[in-house]
This record gives sequence, C-alpha cells and structure tokens, in this order.
Amino acid sequence: METADEAASPVVAAVVLAAGTATRMGRPKQLLWLGDRCLLQHVLDEAAASCVAELILVLGYHADEIRAAVRLPSRLPARIVINPDYAQGLSTSLRLGLRSANPRTTAVAILLGDQPHVSAALIDRVAAAFQAASSPLARPVHSDPAGHRVPGHPVFLTRRVWAEVEKLRGDQGARDLLSARPDWLLEVPMQGEPPGDLDTLEDYQRAVDAARARC
Repeated sequence: METADEAASPVVAAVVLAAGTATRMGRPKQLLWLGDRCLLQHVLDEAAASCVAELILVLGYHADEIRAAVRLPSRLPARIVINPDYAQGLSTSLRLGLRSANPRTTAVAILLGDQPHVSAALIDRVAAAFQAASSPLARPVHSDPAGHRVPGHPVFLTRRVWAEVEKLRGDQGARDLLSARPDWLLEVPMQGEPPGDLDTLEDYQRAVDAARARC
C-alpha cells in the first residue's frame, strides 16, 4: 500500500537514460546537434524546467565525451552516474538510476536521452495525473496520424514498484514492466503525435529540418 507521505507530498526524480551504444545511429547520438544544443542537453533542460525535484543522468557508452559536452542544471540537485554494465542492456541503466535516487524520492520519471521533444509541459501533465490518481505506474498515450494509440515517455514509477525493476534483465525496460502489470498502469491521453525517438540518421535529419522550418 502507498504510505501517507507518498500520497500527500510525492518527491519525483527524473532519471535520464543515456548510456546506450546507439548502434543504429553509428555514433553517440546524445551529442548530435539540434538547434543551439545537443540532443541530450535538450532533454536535460526540459527535465530541469519541469516539476521534478532531482535529476539523475545515467551514462555509459562514450561517457567521458558526453559528460564534457553537457551541463547539468543548477535549479535542482543533479548528478551523473556511470553504468559500467551498459553493454548488458537497458535494464542495467534503469536499475542504476533508481538505486541512485535520493532516499526521500518516492517516484521517478523515466526519460530517454534521444527524445529532445519531450517537453517540461508534457512531463508536468503526466506528473499531475499520476499524483492525483495515486497509481503505481503512469505514462502518456498519443495518437499517430492513422489514429493508432502510441505509448510514450516519461514513464512514472512509484518507489513501491522498484523491486519489480530489479527483476528486469538485458534490454528490458519500463515498457516490459508496464506490459506485465497493466492493472497498475494509468495512461494519460495526450493530443497530437508523440515526440519520436531519434534512432537513425534519417530520424535525426527530419528533426533538424523541422527545427530549421520553425526558425
């Protein structure tokens, strides 16, 4: 059961997962430039502008290069943790991120380092619904041009389900936990298309073209 403290005043940390090898991109995509910042800096800045109380950035592949290229926000406690086991899959970074949270943290918002268009407003909207419903898990759900439902990020997890994350292995992530426990899940409907992953050079070029068109 949820404690009174969790229900009354949840303390949410953002865990940004950016340790992957980006095999489809062929280079550290976290460092690709988009507008006036690299992709990962966009993610960090949006997280820092949201309601979260703490930020944890999980690095692995090319960690030293990425650490040197980004700046952590000064508005809230923020730190980098290095995952030496990143090659073993996403689950290792997710577990490390949760283990690195402040003991006062009652929930985390999982963000991906290759989703620069997940905005502070989106994070805050899902956070508000998550906290109002007192659900163990939450995520936004968007619609694609064909009207299909598309789950997105951030994914919120209360501390009482973190033990389930410890059971994940390999490239299993929060999505696998959500699939296993749909009875725990709050889905927050969102208007418009989801912010996409930038997995390939084609994805990245489309994002660059879109950014230029907005200028």
